[in-house]
Amino acid sequence: MLGIAACGPIGSKAVAVSEPAPQEITDAEPNPPTAADSEGGAAASGAAAPGGYSVEGPTVYDSNHVAHLFHGVDRPSLEWNSAGEFLSAQDYAAMASWKANVVRISLNQDFWLPGGTQYSPGYPAVVDQQIQWAEAAGLDVLVDLHWSDKGDFATPAAQQRMADAHSITFWGQVADRYKGDGRVMFELYNEPHDVPWGVWLDGGPSGDGFTVAGMQQLNDAVRQTGAMNLVFIAGLDWAFDLSGVATNRVKGPNIVWVSHPYAQNAQQQPASWSDAFGYLRATDPVMLTEFGNTSSCDTTFDSQLISYSDMLGISWSAYAWFVSGCAFPSLISDWTAVPTASGQVVKSALLSY
Repeated sequence: MLGIAACGPIGSKAVAVSEPAPQEITDAEPNPPTAADSEGGAAASGAAAPGGYSVEGPTVYDSNHVAHLFHGVDRPSLEWNSAGEFLSAQDYAAMASWKANVVRISLNQDFWLPGGTQYSPGYPAVVDQQIQWAEAAGLDVLVDLHWSDKGDFATPAAQQRMADAHSITFWGQVADRYKGDGRVMFELYNEPHDVPWGVWLDGGPSGDGFTVAGMQQLNDAVRQTGAMNLVFIAGLDWAFDLSGVATNRVKGPNIVWVSHPYAQNAQQQPASWSDAFGYLRATDPVMLTEFGNTSSCDTTFDSQLISYSDMLGISWSAYAWFVSGCAFPSLISDWTAVPTASGQVVKSALLSY
């Protein structure tokens, strides 16, 4: 999330919780790829990971070939705490009681990958547990690479400008682990920023001392495992800007494009939405995997954005299902899922679908 990218919740420290008992997810062989997009055009695919989704033109289809939109919430904490905070089956059941159909879970590549000082051997099992709890509640799961390390395990993981060489390894392992479950989807990098579109696409100098792994490399790492799960790809300007996608298109099937509008940013107000991400909806699926207002408790922006998304058929998940405050911004005021003001806007919208 823009504004608190390199730390945990405002006003709090990461608190360890007991690690859930490991439960393995059984992999099955995916359907083989049947189509890939041409440069400059939307992907066309009939292939999907088992039980999952596929993209054809501007539409996401479920396993019964019914058009589908994702509406849900974001669940942080596994990016800053390898055990997560306040995670439970009841937590995901509460999201489902709001009629969310997807949860976005933020991850940290240094907790996942052996070789670094932050490596946590039990971390993949913790992620497995979240997926099992979420799916049992009826939710699909979007796993998001939120924190990375500039390709140097000596660098504390945080929100960086873009992904790195370790991110390629991360996605190869994550995609291989979950390629048998199409209800698990992959957001390749949380909020790219301050790199040119060419570097965003193909990698290169970050401008602050490391070599970027481009979105094409990350996407290829997923597909080389045989995984056909949906891949979600965020634009620049902390994920808000998708204007360069038309001339910097990642090649491959089953891609959904991602934007993160936030009310506190003057350049991200309603007048800019069409040029930044709305235009792309004519040819591709788009999802807002974060949005909110960190500058006040006013909910006008959220209401306008949800209405705009509904008008264009844009999927969304709201930031964030976590107890902190308006500046986080939080959707819930306690762990019994009492909504905040912005949470009430999101809950009402979810219940209306």
